[in-house]
Amino acid sequence: MFTRTCSDSRRAAAPLHRLAVAAALICAAAGAQAEVFTGDTSNGAIWNRPFASFSGLSSAGTGVKYEVLPFTVSVTGAYDFLNTATASWDNFTFIYKDAFNPATPLVNGVVGNDDRPSIGLSGFNVNLTAGTNYFFITTGFDPSEFGAYSLNVSGPGSVITTPVPEPATYGLMALGLFAVAAAARRSRRAD
Repeated sequence: MFTRTCSDSRRAAAPLHRLAVAAALICAAAGAQAEVFTGDTSNGAIWNRPFASFSGLSSAGTGVKYEVLPFTVSVTGAYDFLNTATASWDNFTFIYKDAFNPATPLVNGVVGNDDRPSIGLSGFNVNLTAGTNYFFITTGFDPSEFGAYSLNVSGPGSVITTPVPEPATYGLMALGLFAVAAAARRSRRAD
């Protein structure tokens, strides 16, 4: 689960009931802005991560926990990603384009980074296209590296996140579709 905040140097103090509205308007209107997402990989799923170059799978990164942040950007341009591991664990970050499947970690990779510039910091500057589906992955260098983190993204536009459905959600969606199909069949038979 990600938490999101937006910062802009033009934001002024406001009464609490108006602060959320003002922050949203400033974030939307700002040319260059910074957005912060926080999360924790401690209970994340497990995958075998690639090298930063996507040239193969890492032998150190076998069975590492990860979290996925699906997103798009509102404006095409260069975006800077800086991911900080809050308890000084060794984090590793990636961006995938169009789709992310942990079973095929070498497919759709855009960029990856381990230390920027040191252990506990990872990130990159990357050109992104508005409206394209991207996936930011936070993971560890090896299986013993996981925990809370804070991702700071800055660029010419907004980062628009989309939720990742839980596995149970897919089951409920399938049951709902089955119920609709069954009702349609009964309706046709009654006619």
